[in-house]
Amino acid sequence: MTASTTRRTTAATSRIAAVGAIAVAGALLVTGCGDQTKKGSAPESSGSSSAPLFSKLPANIQKAGVIKVGTDATYAPMEFKQGENIVGIDPDIAAALGKQLGVKFEFTSGTFDTLLGALPTGRYDAVMSSVSDTKARQEGLDKSGKKTGTGVDFVDYYTASTGILVKKGNPQGIKSTDDLCGKTIAVQRGTTYEQAAKDLAAKCEKDGKGKLSFEPFSTDAEAQTRVKAGGAVADLNDSPVAAYIAKTAGGGADFESVANPSDAGPFGIAVDKKNTQLRDALSQALDAIIKDGSYKAAIDKWGGAQGAVTKAAINGGS
Repeated sequence: MTASTTRRTTAATSRIAAVGAIAVAGALLVTGCGDQTKKGSAPESSGSSSAPLFSKLPANIQKAGVIKVGTDATYAPMEFKQGENIVGIDPDIAAALGKQLGVKFEFTSGTFDTLLGALPTGRYDAVMSSVSDTKARQEGLDKSGKKTGTGVDFVDYYTASTGILVKKGNPQGIKSTDDLCGKTIAVQRGTTYEQAAKDLAAKCEKDGKGKLSFEPFSTDAEAQTRVKAGGAVADLNDSPVAAYIAKTAGGGADFESVANPSDAGPFGIAVDKKNTQLRDALSQALDAIIKDGSYKAAIDKWGGAQGAVTKAAINGGS
């Protein structure tokens, strides 16, 4: 969100406008919440594959035949649950990567603000959850700039900007984040949008535009409820997510979305700093699926073409 106002990006980045069709990512078997892995989803480990980039993977992943992925599957259209499956842009991109690498990407849903911290433990091999690539996350810094971990590396695969979710009809006339000064907004706790809200509040005060208040919630669904009830003027989110919510919530009758016009930043697949071999394999696989068209097909299915990248980047966030 973006660093300026929502969940997983950097400095105010969002995601991309999404279409309403909800398709099942049948090629990718995924898990439910917590540690509940769908029975039979992991392939038998063979230690060999004819896939073009299989040899680039670490030996333990080659043997397992699986890349364990942490996600927060509450963020349609990027990643969300449909029955027992996790579907969306990220799982579909992962399925395309898996064909190049010769392994399955096995998604497990957890709480967003715990995902990156689980990488050094080995619980996940990677995190793919619309995570904004930021310098702070790369360096393992907390909100105050204090070193709290070793940090992570990112393979950047998508871009987004800040999406502002408001009540249907946009009664406050919100056109950009600058219009939020003097008002109350809602954000998801642990996302870059929480810090973005703090930064925006400081800017509003400095510019003499009125005090901005913000309320952090455990899930984005709670933040949406707050807006719908009138307790907050807006929920800050990534642009494709805000657009998807506006299109689908209440049959399209509950919300509108506004894309902040000036900010954009990368989402990255996060891996442990020490796992450079996996990082580089993912980067090569991403370039391969961009070249063969399967990357474009994955995001077009969900209306995410505006966030497409033309090549992989490592730690490209700021």
